[in-house]
Amino acid sequence: MSPFRSLLLPFLALTVAAVGLTACSKDPGPGPSVDLFLKGWGTGDFGNVTMIRTNGEKVANNVVAEELAALSGSLKDSKPTLAKGKIDTKDDQATVEIKVSQPIPGGKWDYVTAVTAHKVEDTWQLIWEPKVVHPQLNLGDRFETRRVSQTRAGVLAANGEELVKLRPVVIVGIWPSKIIGSKDKLVTDLANILKQQATLDVADLTTRVNNPANAEQFIEVITLRREVYDTVRPQLQALSGMRFNEEQRMLAESRTFGAALFGSVGPVTKEIMDANPGVYSPTDQVGRGGLQQKYDQRLRGSGGVKVVAARKAPDGTTIDNLLYDVPAVPGQPLKTTLDTKVQRAAEAALGAASQRSALVAIRISDGSILAVANKTELNLAFTAQVPPGSTFKTVTALGLLENGKVTPDEIVACPKFLTVPGRPQIQNSGQFELGNVPFSVDFYKSCNTAFASLAPRLGGDGLSKAGATVGLGQTWDLGLDAFSGKVSANGDAGEQAAAAFGQGTTIVSPVAMAGVAAAVARGQWKQPVLLLDPTPAKPAAAGPALKASTVDPLRAMMRQVVTDGTATQLNDLPGVHGKTGTAEYVTGDPTKTHAWFIGWQNDIAFAVFVEQGVKPAETALPISEAFLRGL
Repeated sequence: MSPFRSLLLPFLALTVAAVGLTACSKDPGPGPSVDLFLKGWGTGDFGNVTMIRTNGEKVANNVVAEELAALSGSLKDSKPTLAKGKIDTKDDQATVEIKVSQPIPGGKWDYVTAVTAHKVEDTWQLIWEPKVVHPQLNLGDRFETRRVSQTRAGVLAANGEELVKLRPVVIVGIWPSKIIGSKDKLVTDLANILKQQATLDVADLTTRVNNPANAEQFIEVITLRREVYDTVRPQLQALSGMRFNEEQRMLAESRTFGAALFGSVGPVTKEIMDANPGVYSPTDQVGRGGLQQKYDQRLRGSGGVKVVAARKAPDGTTIDNLLYDVPAVPGQPLKTTLDTKVQRAAEAALGAASQRSALVAIRISDGSILAVANKTELNLAFTAQVPPGSTFKTVTALGLLENGKVTPDEIVACPKFLTVPGRPQIQNSGQFELGNVPFSVDFYKSCNTAFASLAPRLGGDGLSKAGATVGLGQTWDLGLDAFSGKVSANGDAGEQAAAAFGQGTTIVSPVAMAGVAAAVARGQWKQPVLLLDPTPAKPAAAGPALKASTVDPLRAMMRQVVTDGTATQLNDLPGVHGKTGTAEYVTGDPTKTHAWFIGWQNDIAFAVFVEQGVKPAETALPISEAFLRGL
């Protein structure tokens, strides 16, 4: 090796090392510092990032964390998702884009901000100022959210009339510190004044009123419709310590009008809020039961939200600078098939009933449900699961006639008693007997023993097949829960005999039996319709057209029920067809019975059910008469 070459090798090695050192020490830019800053935005720990103010003064990381928390205001517990964006670098200055996705009530707020970096020697320092959090923030500002209330929609009748809408109410409450005299006496006097409206829990209210912690609190007692409040206003205002807040609530025209069907609207509960995190605020109103609950999201719409930069003014008020706005979306109404006049007639007819009861009315021509009334907080009209009693003889007769198993003129004996294996002795109401009479007489006089004797002609599944042709036991979609019935099938001889006159294991609801009456009147079953908008997703298909040889004599027999049979007290109402029903809910005990009447007049079919109504002539028929006279 030459001396020159031996000198050159160490020099080349030093050169390569120098080049390698230069490559390894290449400035990574402000990116790593910004990454640490973004991590610290959510945690408060900015690591070794150096931060300065706009004047070059250094600022401690813990101070930055405190100022960032203050600027975040009501959003400080809702950590944003942050991403580093485009970096523009020129000499020792850089601007780094920050993409922010900030959770807010009901959604998220996406915006872009930026942080400026300044290189001093080998260190990139980040310039800390409120505009890093948002371009429109200044020191002393803070993020705040303002909820924007939406308007809840109502429930409409078929003609567009508002059945449920905002109506004035008065919230009656007590301000304990303002009470003059005995607090206990005030509560007793208040309970007496309101006894026609509600039964107050006097003991609980007395405890709350006497609790020193509630001295300066408004203790809500009851919410009254304005017209109801006006009837007791003088007595209430004469009491000391009372307070009255006026509001508007979504209500029907009266406390009972469609109550079980519509449901109610009231303050959101903790349970509802816990089950739906982030959806509701404590002041929200939500649907409870019925249509209001089932379609709560549609009816309530969605609240809006405003994100503002809030700042205290010298006079102590708050000045808002709007940064982001999500407008409220009003709710969409429900449009039903209900008819106000028919609904009022149904409500009035049930008004005198002392037992729980229900009435459903259906327009025969198109299946529209015109009225749903309940003398109970439960929607028995749709959801009751009870024996139909002798109203089911309509279905039994339909099956027998449709299949040629009997004719109206065929003699079918009606003895006082009938013994069938596996069943307690079958008897007629009041143990009457008709002897050997045509089947049509057995029907309109409602002979249990005659119908039980015909059960074998239909076979094990004949009743269920007949029921299916008029919608019983089918899958319905009314847009609200409804029981379409369950018809006995393939039972033993005793079960088949009982099912033939509406006992045994057959159970139905009033809406299902109103559908049966409409089907006979129409000549075909069609699923009843309750909602026009939104329309149900999967309504049941229409049933088969019934033979004229079936429905013509069946209609004639149902007319004879009114003219010559068990419903003659309706005979002065023109054109009424129907069938009464006495349904034992305790087998063998005729005192434990529900009362029914199903039928139609003109274009309206209906069903009346009275729980523990015993005798239709004393309960279901007077309700039916009152309803028809009210139309």
